[in-house]
Amino acid sequence: MPWSNNHLPKYRKHRSSGQAVVTLNGRDHYLGPHGTKASKREYDRLIGEWLQNHRNPLFSPSDGITIVELCARYWQHAKGYYVKDGRCTGENPSIRIALRFLREWYGKTQAADFGPLALKTLRQRMIDENQSRNYVNSQIGRIKRMFKWAVAEELIPPAVSQGLAALPGLRQGRSGARESDPVKPVEHDIVETTLPFLTTIVSDMVRIQRITGMRPAEVCLIRPCDIDRTGDVWLYRPSSHKTEHHGLQRIVFLGPQAQELMLRYLARGSEEYCFRPIDSEKKRLAKLHEIRVTPLSCGNSPGSNRKKKPKKTPGDRYITNSYRRAIHYACDKAFPHPELGSIVRKDMPSSQIAELKKWQSDHRWSPNQLRHAAATEIRREFGLEAAQIILGHRAADVTQVYAERDLAKGWEVARKR
Repeated sequence: MPWSNNHLPKYRKHRSSGQAVVTLNGRDHYLGPHGTKASKREYDRLIGEWLQNHRNPLFSPSDGITIVELCARYWQHAKGYYVKDGRCTGENPSIRIALRFLREWYGKTQAADFGPLALKTLRQRMIDENQSRNYVNSQIGRIKRMFKWAVAEELIPPAVSQGLAALPGLRQGRSGARESDPVKPVEHDIVETTLPFLTTIVSDMVRIQRITGMRPAEVCLIRPCDIDRTGDVWLYRPSSHKTEHHGLQRIVFLGPQAQELMLRYLARGSEEYCFRPIDSEKKRLAKLHEIRVTPLSCGNSPGSNRKKKPKKTPGDRYITNSYRRAIHYACDKAFPHPELGSIVRKDMPSSQIAELKKWQSDHRWSPNQLRHAAATEIRREFGLEAAQIILGHRAADVTQVYAERDLAKGWEVARKR
């Protein structure tokens, strides 16, 4: 039976030597003569370090730890550290991919022996797999952070992290890595063509994001309690946003157009999310019921044709992934392939499936492009500073004078949008 989380290894006496001993993760640590104050202080110190290390084995740089062991330790740290609003952030999947690259080639290598040349070799492998320069730099940066974390945990000598930090990132035009395409604003006509194929709720989310320029995560998190409706311009303060860990405050200005769209979603509990998949599903089922041809006395009665334990159920709010997927699904409907759009995918050969996927990828747009489109319009009409304020791009050391001037510009822009 495994020990409970409250259990602590005992302070014991080693009979043959008379030494005090404690066993941590199967390894005996001798503390000095049994019963002395010095041995008990040493016991308290080791237990404290062991608990601080999340009950993992205590290593010293001289003990040696392999890359596989280091990756496992760091992954446990990352799962608890990169969390926001009770969910793992998008950083975790990227860390997992970076660690997989590292383990495959250097898993059995001692972490203390991993140097800049090995990291450069790993980077070249990513380039050979046609990864973009920005992606490669990001993944190499994650590996460097793992070794920096290992130094702070006293798992490897500091010189290892210092050596890896000496490897510079790839520069544009000075490496063999391909350049990624920049995120471009989505055209207004393309958005308007897509809207009829979206549900009412998602189409309103798109319109509000296009007007305000807020981030996709921010539009998903809108609740009535987060909106200050005392003035002619409403102020939306998201409960969570991208730069909150830098100590920055995020204010989204809601002008007349955004207010008109929001009004229909405010008649609910103050802490309920305004845009909910469960509401979209109810509207979809209601619409199907309206066009029902089969008499109610025949067939399935409303609400009866459902699984008892479905794998997925509509949630109480959209997340960025579900929001993006809803838009991509609508794009596939709005811009069907001229020849393959009416063919069932399971009846297609692999060549046609690849052609269809390429077509859909070229004709899809994502929520982030709405933010870019809003930034382009605001900058063109009101200037660069106004665009920075509306989008929330502010430095941490902005003075109170600039904050007041920025706030005034935000009101000015919102009144006209």
